[in-house]
Amino acid sequence: MSVTELPRVSPSPTAEGTPPPTTLVTIDIVVLVIYFILVLAVGFWSMWNTKRSTVDGYFLAGKNMTWWPVGASLFASNVGSGHFIGLAGSGAAAGISPTAYEWNGMVMVLLLGWMFLPIYIASRVTTMPEYLQKRFGGRRIQLFLCVLYLFIYIFTKISVDMYAGAVFIQQALQWDIYLAVILLLGITALYTIAGGLAAVIYTDAVQTLIMLIGAMILMGFSFAEVGGIQGLLDKYPHAIPSIRVPNTTCGIPREDAFHIFRHPVTSDLPWPGVILGMSIPSMWYWCSDQVIVQRSLASKNILHAKGGSLLASYLKVLPFFMMVLPGMISRILFPDEVGCGDPDVCKEVCGNPVGCSDIAYAKLVMELLPAGLRGLMMAVMLAALMSSLTSIFNSSSTIFTMDLWRNIRKTASEWELMIVGRVFVLVLVVVSVLWIPLVQSSQGGQLFIYIQSISVYLQPPVSVVFLTGCFWKRTNEKGAFWGLILGLLVGCIRMTLDFVYPSPNCYESDTRPDIIKYVHFLYFSIILTVFTLIVVVCVSLATEKPKPEQISRLTWYTRFDPIEKTEEVVTTDLYTIESATQYTKEMETDAYETQDDSCSIEPSEKTSSKLKSALLWICGMEKQGAKPVSLPPEPPVCSLDEDPCMNHLLNANLIICLSVAVFLIAYWA
Repeated sequence: MSVTELPRVSPSPTAEGTPPPTTLVTIDIVVLVIYFILVLAVGFWSMWNTKRSTVDGYFLAGKNMTWWPVGASLFASNVGSGHFIGLAGSGAAAGISPTAYEWNGMVMVLLLGWMFLPIYIASRVTTMPEYLQKRFGGRRIQLFLCVLYLFIYIFTKISVDMYAGAVFIQQALQWDIYLAVILLLGITALYTIAGGLAAVIYTDAVQTLIMLIGAMILMGFSFAEVGGIQGLLDKYPHAIPSIRVPNTTCGIPREDAFHIFRHPVTSDLPWPGVILGMSIPSMWYWCSDQVIVQRSLASKNILHAKGGSLLASYLKVLPFFMMVLPGMISRILFPDEVGCGDPDVCKEVCGNPVGCSDIAYAKLVMELLPAGLRGLMMAVMLAALMSSLTSIFNSSSTIFTMDLWRNIRKTASEWELMIVGRVFVLVLVVVSVLWIPLVQSSQGGQLFIYIQSISVYLQPPVSVVFLTGCFWKRTNEKGAFWGLILGLLVGCIRMTLDFVYPSPNCYESDTRPDIIKYVHFLYFSIILTVFTLIVVVCVSLATEKPKPEQISRLTWYTRFDPIEKTEEVVTTDLYTIESATQYTKEMETDAYETQDDSCSIEPSEKTSSKLKSALLWICGMEKQGAKPVSLPPEPPVCSLDEDPCMNHLLNANLIICLSVAVFLIAYWA
């Protein structure tokens, strides 16, 4: 009997006579409108109270953020809609194993606060490629890393978050997924245009609170429906769809679903890879990714930066309870839809024949929650989406504008840089939309696993370069460059092979080459890390030592070095001296022309000028009157001094937080 001829034991979710899918009602829309008003109010308040026309003000929120908005923004930037959809989907499909990524992140965000941030603060940098340029000299590593970061953002961040948010809107409103994507882009347009890290961080703090409240409510409803944690443990192994491909494992839950550490050869996430292979890409994300580090650099001082890392680490305990376990409950409650084991049924349910586990969270929201709370959870998903997308857009714009465009046009004015940054965001969005179909079909419909598999092919070489640059003074530019090039070449070869030979579906035989079939992507992460490290060490030792200025205040051992006299006259990174001089001349010309023509300005021109000024203020590009602009001021000396009492309190919390992470991993191992 063929798959399509199998008898349907229970009605298909789309069969005739079944009730129409649950959608949002009036009270849900009202809740959504209230949410948007709240977020926009916070956004405009932060824009009003922040000076966005300076380097620190626009890109680093004036370096005046306290620990709680920094920690909330770290969490919100990390936990986007891709997390809600992806973690719940992976929980539904494979059990609790993806939680290892979250609890590994608990440790890595603390590593950022205690080990990496003191180096970045001492080096007085705005972007991560800029740090490598200072540390190694030259421009090729900086430019190469800029392109790589933007590449990673498109493939593992922007397109994934847009797709995940679109899946949720599709389930809630029954819209076409691409129409939903266009709606999401419209929602984030205001943040993208207005820009400014302060607005992003403060709205992230509000959206973190909304996410936690909404997710906790849904978690409560889910556990009540399934009979608590014991009901979950008892019922998940039996969450088998009524229609599946015979004589296969399709639709059958894994026997090791409630274990984080799994078989080292035959499992989906082998335990040696979880311990070693997972940590290196995680280190890149938490310790050298522009999106994350930029928030920590906005802190008032090193104590607030550490406090933000601690808050984010504590919050990382929650996704296991808020997303993974509810995803497993969704499979128990809706085995024929969420756990569909037949490609034809999956195609009917969610439009993806590979699998429908990614609808697990949205299905819970639309089926379990009463009217009003569905609107709240819609707000939660949009909060997760907007917080992550605006963070990525802001950081992408920062990297492209300050590290790439300024190298192409060394005399670019501030206006040109800000306009180019916004246009580039639109280019990013278009490319990300075009990538969505591949995201949809990758890794058996498990969005979260797609993200991690791509990460391990591109991120380990970058992690090794940052790790050796920060903690081994002998690392030089040639070693770092060739480590990056060769490591990424090997990683891209494996990534290409994965796309050419995708993982077979549960009803297909595995005909992939042995190098892909038997070398798990987490094991490949370990191999790639060791290979890159060998290249960096060998080339560095075989070539000249780095210059003293490439070491001072740029490594862990030299972070307290005194600042050289010549360094005190270095201008900020938004302008070169040439561009600032050119901008001054332009403003002087504008002032002269304004003075000559001031008597002949018509009323209509005055009205137009007011409208233009308002538009420029929204974009954070307002002119400072007609007086000439002087050269940028010297960057402030970044102190690493810490209050002893607060330092002891933070260190005590560090020990507690690490103990919690170890206990959780050991308990569920």
